This record gives sequence, structure tokens and C-alpha cells, in this order.
Amino acid sequence: MKGLIQVYTGDGKGKTTACAGAAIRAAGQGMKVYFMQFQKGFDSGELNILRKIDNIVVNRICSFKKFYYYMDEQEKYLYAKEHMQALESAIGMIANEPLRYDMLVLDEVLGAVSIGVIEESLLINFLKTKPDHMEILLSGRDASVNIVNAADYVSDIKCVKHPYNNSISARRGIEY
Repeated sequence: MKGLIQVYTGDGKGKTTACAGAAIRAAGQGMKVYFMQFQKGFDSGELNILRKIDNIVVNRICSFKKFYYYMDEQEKYLYAKEHMQALESAIGMIANEPLRYDMLVLDEVLGAVSIGVIEESLLINFLKTKPDHMEILLSGRDASVNIVNAADYVSDIKCVKHPYNNSISARRGIEY
């Protein structure tokens, strides 16, 4: 089976959940999944359940507990370094063992690209040279034109209404 590239982007809720669902579906059919999450410095319900599935390896790489925009310059530098090293590590792992996984999920990687902590060219070059069988899922806000053009599927998840606009904070088990 030829692996394709899927993009889940937009300002709406559900991008990570869509990737988690796809990972569960793939694992349920015997596929091996590597799920790498960028930008989120906390475990979500999706990651907690994915870790319990034999065919899925989860790697949440962000060690920071606050949003990028609230960081000082030193924190931003370390954040960017951590994210680039993680992506380079995943790319290297796949280059060295191309048949180890059938699906690679790079959750929230698009947001990391859009704020400049991951080089878009590194991600695009990887997508052009990925193993032919491997399904790649990318999620996050603000997918670039280059990423959209490289993809086979693109879902733009729009926010029409959100409780945050009414001062309702993220709720455990619902938003994370």
C-alpha cells in the first residue's frame, strides 16, 4: 500500500483528536504507528490512551509548560532547539529503519513551523523523501502553502464557536 500525506490544520478544535483516531484505526489493522507530539507541554487524554496500545509509540517532546508567546528569548531558543532536534531524530530514525513504522504522526508540527521553531524546508524535504509505504499525518494551525501542496489530504478545521470566548477554560477530558 502506498502511504500518503494527511494534513489537519485550522483554528478549530479536533486536530490532535483526528490524528489520534487515525493512529488507533491504523493500529487496529495491525499497522505500527509512531506518534510524536510537538508544542504541548502536558499529556492529553489522547496520549494517555495511545500509550496503552501495543502498536503505537508515543513521544511528547515539549518540556515547556507555557505557551511560546509567553517565553523569554532564552526559553524560545531552547524550545526551538528541542523541537528541531526531535524532528531531526525522527527523520534519522526513519532513514535508518524505514520499515519499522507504517504511520508517522507529527502532531502540532505545523504550528511549530508557523512560529519558526522548525524549519519548513526540513519538513518538506522529509515529505519528498519519506518511505513510499509510510502514511504521514501532520497537524497544527497555519499550514503553509508548501505543506498543503505536498499533501494528499488536507482538512481545514474551522472554529465557529468556542467556550474559551466565554471565559470557559480548557476542561480535562474534553479539550485535553
